[in-house]
Amino acid sequence: MTENDSYAAIRSLLASGDPQQLRRGLQRVKTELTHAGPEAARRLFEMVSPLFYIDPLDRPDLVPVVDEAVSLMAGFGKWVIPVLVDNLLAGDLKAQLAIGHALGRIGADAVPPLIAEYAASEEPGRRAFVLYALGKVRSPAVAEAVPLALEAAQSPDLELRDTATRAIGKFAEAIPAARLPEAVRTELVARLQANLADPNAGVRAKAVRSLGKLAKEGHLPGGESEALRAAFHRILGDDGRFEWDNAYVVRKEAEEALRYL
Repeated sequence: MTENDSYAAIRSLLASGDPQQLRRGLQRVKTELTHAGPEAARRLFEMVSPLFYIDPLDRPDLVPVVDEAVSLMAGFGKWVIPVLVDNLLAGDLKAQLAIGHALGRIGADAVPPLIAEYAASEEPGRRAFVLYALGKVRSPAVAEAVPLALEAAQSPDLELRDTATRAIGKFAEAIPAARLPEAVRTELVARLQANLADPNAGVRAKAVRSLGKLAKEGHLPGGESEALRAAFHRILGDDGRFEWDNAYVVRKEAEEALRYL
């Protein structure tokens, strides 16, 4: 079988709506990538990337297939990072979420281009998706993005503020406690504590969750734990003051976070 025949077969498999056919196509792409040159890799990427636009609500049976396609991105090499970053901002929510995961699985190499994209854009929605992708990177390299999250977590734009508040907790899971300078660690805690009073319940919930992750990952070695424990009990209304947070999602997060304090 010639290369053109092989790629035609892959294209046909990846155009199918059948999960098994799609998996076969992805497996053949994975095999081809082991010896594909730059031009061939780009052709293969063009075949795989449409899978990011699958609607998981419409086709829940294809969610594992999309996940396989996302994981496959790391095998394409560094050249795919700027292509994914461009597509991250293309405007289709389904694809943006999948591409954010793909960049996260690529890892540390994706961090500098994402930071550069954040700096190049002043549009809050674009910045929010960049932070979302950075939050998916499971590498200490995301420490470079902490200043972006600190800035964005106090943005007047709700989407950006919400995403940044969540990203701080994701960064806490990826960065070893010893890698965070004390001044930065203190600033992160203070910003999240301030966001506990945010007018939006979603932001408050994410602030609680991120503080819980800081505690869980050993980023609260000082005296903050006692103050946070008191704050979370106040959110739950079991401190005798009966001033609980009226949003169930915030109270639920506080119950979870208390396990780590």
